[in-house]
Amino acid sequence: MFQLTLRRRGISDQAVLRTMEEVPRELFVDEVDREDAYRDSALPIACGQTISQPFVVAYMTEQLQLKKQHRVLEIGAGSGYQAAVLSRLAGQVLTVERYRRLADAARGRLEKLGCHNVEVMLGDGLNLPANIGPFDRIIVTAAMEQIPENLIERLEVGGILIAPVGPHQGVQTLIRLTRGEAGIERKELVDVRFVPALPGVAREL
Repeated sequence: MFQLTLRRRGISDQAVLRTMEEVPRELFVDEVDREDAYRDSALPIACGQTISQPFVVAYMTEQLQLKKQHRVLEIGAGSGYQAAVLSRLAGQVLTVERYRRLADAARGRLEKLGCHNVEVMLGDGLNLPANIGPFDRIIVTAAMEQIPENLIERLEVGGILIAPVGPHQGVQTLIRLTRGEAGIERKELVDVRFVPALPGVAREL
């Protein structure tokens, strides 16, 4: 039923569908929400954050057109679910989280699942160290009012970046940037709702 729901909503990439089926989503939600883990809706997690609904995870993953040799940057680890999905489709994943509590919990879950190609970093996803990158794919899982230039600069030629862009309170639009030899191609995809991408590392939690 889970895979059927995603198919009905337009997800057609077989590798993405198979991965969504294989990654145990119930391990990435709070215990009180286990029964609703596979419902197609976002769920609350610690630190006022959310785990995205399965369709949005599948859709964003499909749009990345991942290959096994790709190095992927994720901004916003959250519970680690998106990173677990990425880990099965890409070569290396670096996921950055501003909340220590979330980063530590995500790291533990990913290690338990054997996602050894994922590194969880506590840090500011909007102000990364200069020595990080470049990447073949970049995925942002929090709302940005605009995509920072220093993030776009980390994208390899032929690379894809996907991010929800729009007001922090309200509806955003998923934007896909593709870096070609001649420059950046921008495409608007679907409307979504994400929690805000905030600067800095959280002082608590």
